[in-house]
Amino acid sequence: MGHRPLIALLTDFGTRDHYVGTMKGVMLGVCPDATLVDISHDIPPHDVLAGAFELAASHRYFPKGTIFLVVVDPGVGSTRRGIAVECGDYLFVAPDNGVLSLVFEETPPHRVVELGEPRYARPSISKTFEGRDRFAPAAAWLATGVELSALGKPAGQPVMLDVPRLSVASGSIDGQVVRVDRFGNLETNIDRRTFAGFACDAPVVIQIAGRDITRVISTYAEAAPGELFALFGSSDHLELALNGASAAAFTGATRGSAVHVGRRA
Repeated sequence: MGHRPLIALLTDFGTRDHYVGTMKGVMLGVCPDATLVDISHDIPPHDVLAGAFELAASHRYFPKGTIFLVVVDPGVGSTRRGIAVECGDYLFVAPDNGVLSLVFEETPPHRVVELGEPRYARPSISKTFEGRDRFAPAAAWLATGVELSALGKPAGQPVMLDVPRLSVASGSIDGQVVRVDRFGNLETNIDRRTFAGFACDAPVVIQIAGRDITRVISTYAEAAPGELFALFGSSDHLELALNGASAAAFTGATRGSAVHVGRRA
């Protein structure tokens, strides 16, 4: 390998406790050359769908060969499997609970193995901290150049989440908020292509939480102070925002809130 191996971490562990640091310590013990990058550790606890959206928004911006360690795991200690996956130009290590679903929708996985080979885990595996004892070592061994197939037997079809779908009719698009960022911006599952095909440059009205938005602009700076507006954010999906404040707090909308796009009379 001409460059240092890169492991990117995404978890719901937060940074107050020792959990993330401990996993990094385990990985550096196996692969001292690894570069470790934090995507986020502030996924809401046990929120697998939120983890899936953050991973989908970020992973393709990493260099080829990056190994993603994704631990959002309400089923820790249960019978759900741990998996390692080769998908596109990347490798992923995660619980088999659907947290990789959106990545797989974009690029179907080439190979999926179940984490079962004891030599690539810690000698004793805690039922409450598999991130430290099973997932982190597997990611680090991959970073040393261990073959995916060495980690365990082929795992078959991974679990897929039921991801919120758009409903597109002749007179409307019905979607929902799928992510609320720390600024209170409301990201929806309405993609730019669907929206453009529906609107055809005609005026539309976007309804959320009993409010109507009629302005779709191209940058946050174009909005008037205190204005609730729509734009296409960095993920190329329709986003609802409030200039200088939180659209989530202002509207009361949360993830799952309905978003309706109709034509203006």
